[in-house]
Amino acid sequence: MNRVEFQERIKSGPLLVDGAMGTLLHERGARLEQSFDALNLHDPALVAAIHRDYIEAGADIIETNSFGANRFKLLEYGLEGQVAAINQAAVNVARRVIAGSFKPALLAGSVGPLGVRLAPLGRVSRSEAEAAFAEQMGALITAVPRGVDLLIIETISDLKEVETAVSAARSISDDIPVLVNMTFTRDDRTLLGATPDAVARRLAELDIDAMGVNCSGGPAQILRLISIMRQITPAMPLAAVPNAGWPEQTEGGRVWYPATPVYFADYARAFTEAGACLVGGCCGTTAAHIAAMRQALDTPGENKLSMPTVKIVPEAKQATAVTDPPTQLDRALSENRFVATVEMSPPKGIASHRLLEGARMLKEAGANFLNIADSPLARMRMSAWAAAYLVQKEIGLETILHFPTRGRNLLRVQGDLLAAYAMGIRNLFVTMGDPTRIGDFPEAMDSYDIVPTGLIRLIKQQFNAGVDRAGQSIDQPTNFVVSCALNLTPLDVEREMKLLRKKALNGADFALTQPVFDAAAAQDFVSLYQERYGEPILPLVAGIKPLYSSRNAEFLHHEVPGMVIPESLRERMRQAKQPQEEGVQIAAETLAAIRPFIHGVYLMPAFGRYDLVADVLDALSQ
Repeated sequence: MNRVEFQERIKSGPLLVDGAMGTLLHERGARLEQSFDALNLHDPALVAAIHRDYIEAGADIIETNSFGANRFKLLEYGLEGQVAAINQAAVNVARRVIAGSFKPALLAGSVGPLGVRLAPLGRVSRSEAEAAFAEQMGALITAVPRGVDLLIIETISDLKEVETAVSAARSISDDIPVLVNMTFTRDDRTLLGATPDAVARRLAELDIDAMGVNCSGGPAQILRLISIMRQITPAMPLAAVPNAGWPEQTEGGRVWYPATPVYFADYARAFTEAGACLVGGCCGTTAAHIAAMRQALDTPGENKLSMPTVKIVPEAKQATAVTDPPTQLDRALSENRFVATVEMSPPKGIASHRLLEGARMLKEAGANFLNIADSPLARMRMSAWAAAYLVQKEIGLETILHFPTRGRNLLRVQGDLLAAYAMGIRNLFVTMGDPTRIGDFPEAMDSYDIVPTGLIRLIKQQFNAGVDRAGQSIDQPTNFVVSCALNLTPLDVEREMKLLRKKALNGADFALTQPVFDAAAAQDFVSLYQERYGEPILPLVAGIKPLYSSRNAEFLHHEVPGMVIPESLRERMRQAKQPQEEGVQIAAETLAAIRPFIHGVYLMPAFGRYDLVADVLDALSQ
């Protein structure tokens, strides 16, 4: 089927798409820990039975069992080398069912999200993502003896990923029909915050044949969302493919969907009245739901449901004026004043007196700022921004808040940024954070929606411009100062330089480095970077960590990734009669050697020994 034929087909009346595949496979015995897509190879009869049920229920379109059959998702099962085989098997299983059925049906190739974040939010480049989509789509379209009739790119929440998927489809075929279905959360936004009207405007600019909503919530929400899309793009064919309501879990652990086939039948006519040319079901729907919708679509009658009242909220305009003055740290860096900051960990409980006494002592010793770590080593501690607020309020020292992306979804990332800014915490150190497997709760969630380079870009180019990730107003621009992580003595110099360059281009204001123990190697890194890119390196606030003992030095060198302590320094610690004093002396010597090319020092005490870093601060003032 080509695109012209597809358009003619949907003009003749709404097409009924099939229902869920994954939830039925699980219900019929497939284990959640296995690849459902690989069942096309290992249990094709199970997949074929579901296809057959949907055709017998009256579906005009069935989708291949290939929703997660891309290289990234199959990698989880060690099947990344079988992308072509699994997708071609998905087509062949469905084609055999269609050939043996009493009525014709179109075959759509199901293409779900890649399961990874695209740059700048993630680490997967657009070219890598497009190659993954093209690999899957190519197998679906060119399957022998016959490929799919159309592609359905579905359950996507990132518009950039959609653009990439469509680009991949069109790189393979200019003439295959392409339908894009986005998914939304309960607040009628995508997971990345885009509104349905913004989604409709973006999708209308792509080379696609239909757009719509799938998964999300139940029919009522999808009716509301496609009604908004219809107002924005009245000429674009629409699709409505809802879940059977929001899933609920029973006491036995089974997932239950509340919307019944009768309920879906009531909404089938409402969908078409709202402009949908394709209707169907997603998670939790069965052949019974599709049969009920078939009967409703084939039986002329009045829609008994009230249509939603749609209100389009105007797009937010970016604020231009920055109302808050620069931070003390920002002024110090711009005026080339040397910065001295010390890392402190929040308390393990609710008592803050030790934190505040340590901060007071460091201020008296000469610290200009304090770095407040966020759950260092994945240990449970007071929230870092609460500790930072207490230090600024009680001690009067400006803080640099460590802001890891790990363990935060994109909603929490943005909410925490707003909370920190509202409390006057405006200097940030953006980092990945320590994995939970090394900490107090190794079973805790360890995922993330955004990588440090992407978060730097979000803060500097959007929050500081007055809008969130979705382009919605946050009332006024923030004025965050953002630092990034850097290793001046890395094992892979080329990789570290490229990553630093990327962070700089995304807006990082300065870099906080890992502890430096080799001044000559650090100098070489700086010189090579500036020669390579023909511009000054970011202002450097160099990490200095006084060694505590010989055992401490050996541990850092051999067991902490990225930490390299020369043999000569480790030998000095072995021979030292007063190891803490020797550690302070080494730190002072290293700082003196690198001071000509850095803008500040970032002191990291061992075992909470703030008195030792105070000794380094004393040496700094001499």
